[in-house]
Amino acid sequence: MHIMEGFLPLRHCIGWSVASAPFVAYGLRTINKGIKENPEQRMLLGVATAFTFVLSALKMFSVTGSCSHPTGTGLGAVLFGPAAMAPIGAVVLLFQAILLAHGGLTTLGANIFSMAIVGPFAAFGIYRLAQALKLPFGVCIFLAASMGDLLTYVTTSLQLALAFPDPVGGFAASFAKFAGIFAVTQIPLAISEGFLTVIVFNALARLNPQELKDLNVVTAKEVQA
Repeated sequence: MHIMEGFLPLRHCIGWSVASAPFVAYGLRTINKGIKENPEQRMLLGVATAFTFVLSALKMFSVTGSCSHPTGTGLGAVLFGPAAMAPIGAVVLLFQAILLAHGGLTTLGANIFSMAIVGPFAAFGIYRLAQALKLPFGVCIFLAASMGDLLTYVTTSLQLALAFPDPVGGFAASFAKFAGIFAVTQIPLAISEGFLTVIVFNALARLNPQELKDLNVVTAKEVQA
């Protein structure tokens, strides 16, 4: 993911930035409201931010102009809802671009849209669906984190295909090429991220189950499981 500085055409950079901005603004309102109602959430918010920063900084070079890595956004999406991850992801991506040369400022909007918007919303939706199907708590978390990761890269493949359509096959052929290359590294990374997120959630459930229940993340029965 993390499309590099200067790789996308200017109009694509502007377009993805405009598309991401409302989500970031709404996410800030969501976080501020949550902290006012439950100030004790600050600690978990810091955990979710650090988790995202560390995991998404572990990059493997993949498609030219991009890279492959875990995203870490599933944890925060399940804890605080997907909207909160837009500003969290924006901060993470901004600091990585400035401090680690990971991603870029011109491509920040595109990277926010894929990792901090699509990934978290997908993770949250999959988590709720798995809950509705009455799957075990650990399975719900695993599916949310792993599929949120994969759908982030599906979005990045779409962004790259829109910017660089194949001369012969057009958008579809370019999308298939980018997604196929990403899949080689990203599928095992997504599985690993899913397991790691389950471990972190199990630790949180043991150490601070009340906060998870206060956030309506889990029920008492799920925490005990």
